[in-house]
Amino acid sequence: MNQSLPPLSALRAFEATARLGSVTAAARELNVTHGAVSRQLKSLDAHFETRLFDKAGRGLMLTAHGETLQAGLAEAFAKLHDSCALLKREVAGAPFVLACPGSLMARWLIPRLEPLRQALPELKIQVVVSDTEQPGGQEGASATLAFLEPPWPERGETIELMAEEICAVASPALAARLDAHAPASLFEHGLLSTASRPQAWPAWGRAHGLDVAALEGALERGQGFEHLYYLMEAAVAGLGVAIAPRLLVEDDLKSGRLIAPWGSVTTSARLCLWLADARHNDAGERLAAWLDRELTRSR
Repeated sequence: MNQSLPPLSALRAFEATARLGSVTAAARELNVTHGAVSRQLKSLDAHFETRLFDKAGRGLMLTAHGETLQAGLAEAFAKLHDSCALLKREVAGAPFVLACPGSLMARWLIPRLEPLRQALPELKIQVVVSDTEQPGGQEGASATLAFLEPPWPERGETIELMAEEICAVASPALAARLDAHAPASLFEHGLLSTASRPQAWPAWGRAHGLDVAALEGALERGQGFEHLYYLMEAAVAGLGVAIAPRLLVEDDLKSGRLIAPWGSVTTSARLCLWLADARHNDAGERLAAWLDRELTRSR
């Protein structure tokens, strides 16, 4: 006798036939053909090396061995059904945990969090600050919203939302002393940077034809900040010229707290929503659609 477990499909066919007393009825319930159920039953006879059914008129009757299997399967399928139902209830009640870097959360997501929860109440969205901008770094997160550079992670699903635009910004008082037609004029003032995006200033400088070596020298003499939030407050205070994703300073630009004398530069990075696994695809796609609409509206 084969000691391994038979296929689940064969056991399902057996359980339905034993309960309904007919191959035809079992095939109808399982939405398969009569022949498919018959083949599954024959495979079980071969697996256990014994007959599980005897013919009884137009129907079937369990043998003694069949009754033994049927008794165990009835309990097993009931437990399996209960476990699946419990899992569905747990998933339905669990919050959708969205990880996000602190700067993106503070300057863009939090002001929009209440409208987001009202638009998608079924997701029970819970936001957490991610320890890193790299997806998957926050344990227990359903998804990560962050600016990412390609190639995208092999694990999970990455949904692109928008291209990143970066801009050099300064307080109105400092911007008045900058030459809007000569980006190199920023070398006359302190440069502000953040450790989380070291590639931003060089990318911006190359796009404006600046000497990258001179730019890097100016950065060494300038002031660095651990988080972009502090960087932006330093720029508002007039401590120097800062670099930032335009999305995160859009409100400051509209209000006049900051000025971008030389406009924006598009980088290779993208604002992405990364989904941890397939369980979150449906909820993630609904969230991505809302984010896309909000990004379009705020641009």
